[in-house]
Amino acid sequence: MRPAFVTGGSSGIGFAVAHQLAERGHDLALFARDRVRLQAARASIRAHHPNVLVKVYDVDVSDRSAFEAAIAQALKDLGTPEMAIASAGIAEPGLFTEQDIALHERHMAINYFGSLYFTRALTRPMIEKGGGRIGLIASGAAFFGIYGYGAYAPSKFALRALAEVLHLELAPHGIVTTLCYPPDTDTPQLEAEKKTKPEATRKITAGGGLWQASDVATELLKGMDKGRFIVTPGMQMRLLNRLGSVAAPLLRWHQRRIIRKVGQ
Repeated sequence: MRPAFVTGGSSGIGFAVAHQLAERGHDLALFARDRVRLQAARASIRAHHPNVLVKVYDVDVSDRSAFEAAIAQALKDLGTPEMAIASAGIAEPGLFTEQDIALHERHMAINYFGSLYFTRALTRPMIEKGGGRIGLIASGAAFFGIYGYGAYAPSKFALRALAEVLHLELAPHGIVTTLCYPPDTDTPQLEAEKKTKPEATRKITAGGGLWQASDVATELLKGMDKGRFIVTPGMQMRLLNRLGSVAAPLLRWHQRRIIRKVGQ
């Protein structure tokens, strides 16, 4: 069994995904900024799954050179992954007129470019191994612009577009791309998000309930196993997917038809 690589693997959805992958017997490479949390995550996983090898790499996914070096080291340590989940992310809501431009840049650097660096570094090795599965974490904010998410939503819109492209371009190489839209999930990130979330934003985003990270992880991995492109845990996300992107399935079909027609 080939290993699994997870960014944001020290907490939240990433940590829950790592636990479930360890249950399956995958060795793990976990990437996150906080080495102390990474070591704690490793210890927790190893306590439940002592036969699984867990390697940790403390790195900021927005630092391209450092992150690529960490991924290269993980490839040497564990080999090419079968499963690669990009879960590292930040969400700091606030009003557009009040947030510093650096915060906008930070959201793009982590949420979008961090996922881009990760998938780009692993694509060639996965192709050479005959394929694999990539999981990306979007948000309901990727369906439509939400008041208070001027920095966050564009980064998830961009990630959604990247996933659309990867879904089409990597499939012929045996790589399945899955994009997950989690509802509000009980994670440290959500707790931090509450500190700056405007009241109007709280009301706009209410209604989807509060999910546990382990349940979101289960839905994500189930979708990846079945080769699904979109995973929408909960009724709210399912409705947003169907009503917010009515033309998307048709456009994906149209592009696949053209690709098959030209033989690429």
